[in-house]
Amino acid sequence: METSAESSRHGRTVLVVDDEPSQRQLFAESVRQLGFAVIEAGSGEEAVEIASRRSPDLVLLDVRLPGISGLEALRRIREGTPDLPVLLITAYADVRDAVAALKSGACDYLTKPVDLEELKTAILDQLGESHDKASGVAELPPLPPDIVFADPAFRRVLETSALVAPTEAPVLILGPSGSGKDVIARLICRWSRRAEGPFVAANCAGLPETLIESELFGHVKGAFTGAQTDRKGYFRAAHGGTLFLDEIGELPLHLQAKLLRVLENGEITPVGSDQMVRVDFRLIAATHRDLTEAVAEGRFREDLFYRLNVFELRVPPLRERREDILPLARHFAAQFAGRPVRFSPQAASALLAHPWQGNVRELRNAVQRACLLARGDVVLPEHLPPQISRTVEGYEDRQTGRLDLVERAAILATLEECGGNRTLAARKLGISRRTLIYKLRAIEEEKNAADGA
Repeated sequence: METSAESSRHGRTVLVVDDEPSQRQLFAESVRQLGFAVIEAGSGEEAVEIASRRSPDLVLLDVRLPGISGLEALRRIREGTPDLPVLLITAYADVRDAVAALKSGACDYLTKPVDLEELKTAILDQLGESHDKASGVAELPPLPPDIVFADPAFRRVLETSALVAPTEAPVLILGPSGSGKDVIARLICRWSRRAEGPFVAANCAGLPETLIESELFGHVKGAFTGAQTDRKGYFRAAHGGTLFLDEIGELPLHLQAKLLRVLENGEITPVGSDQMVRVDFRLIAATHRDLTEAVAEGRFREDLFYRLNVFELRVPPLRERREDILPLARHFAAQFAGRPVRFSPQAASALLAHPWQGNVRELRNAVQRACLLARGDVVLPEHLPPQISRTVEGYEDRQTGRLDLVERAAILATLEECGGNRTLAARKLGISRRTLIYKLRAIEEEKNAADGA
């Protein structure tokens, strides 16, 4: 198959070669975001023919292809168009082949799962274009009201989610417990072509080991003791939509093999049945574990890992996105109290100082407790759990090199409490209005610097 190139305002064209439609679609969309036209090919033979006939400016070439391999396609492309830059995409296990390919004329290589920002940078480097094209702030699709954020780190997660959502590529979401992996999975579904279909979530760690196969594959009546009726199972329940398998690293090895067959064949056999059933769903998996380590230790199948890990998305822990802490706290407080709730400067400082090992889930629970204890519309440090209210002590001494987060929280919380009145806020803080303005400018400069990073 060949997909024609659309018009490009830059007049440059990139040939994207991959036999996996979802992977090819993902790479093509990344190229389009840079403003370049795209030609798509699904085999090495097509790539060689298109390269000679259409004269693209760059080839993005997967190593593993049906028919002639990516390495053979590279050799033939170099014979016909020796000056055409070729960027190889390879699985981790193929790195030796990729290094050999560099000696054969490939300009560079990237390993799967490909970091899309790294991909964009490599494309721009090979085409001699400015990196400014890759650093612009992407516009996000509409967000549901319960998605609250301010930190650039989380915005980057949302931008990447929006990029991968329209494809059919499997997504592996990594991140610590409580960081919001399920939220990202639901957003990807919401922004996908399967948005009107079901979203089915299953926690592999929470399924009884004796019943987990039945829960996933379903069963027929009489399949085992207690199976009094037919059960569809999660795979069939997700037909036409999205299946989210949380804590995929906890799936037993024998079921990992069966899941791999489902992903490859699109068919399941319910427990107790000999009839194959077709299923069609987009898979999103998540884990807080290091699956590469699990593969090395024999606890997770390598072939399933590569099948799941077409696209990897990391959700940072809350301690790495501190600008989200106060907006999330206010959002949760308004939910629990049924009205806007303010945090005193000291309470805000305590929230910012806490390490949040439990991430967003821990923050939500702490705010719920505070709302139950607070009288009125202001949360004070004593309303927070003791381990949080204590963390602000000595925190100031541990901050260097930037406007102190505790001071920053106090300034912003006081300014909010005073309805934006800088004169009143300065008086409450015990500083001059000029000093307050200076510090607000410093805060804004830090935020702009972080946004541009």
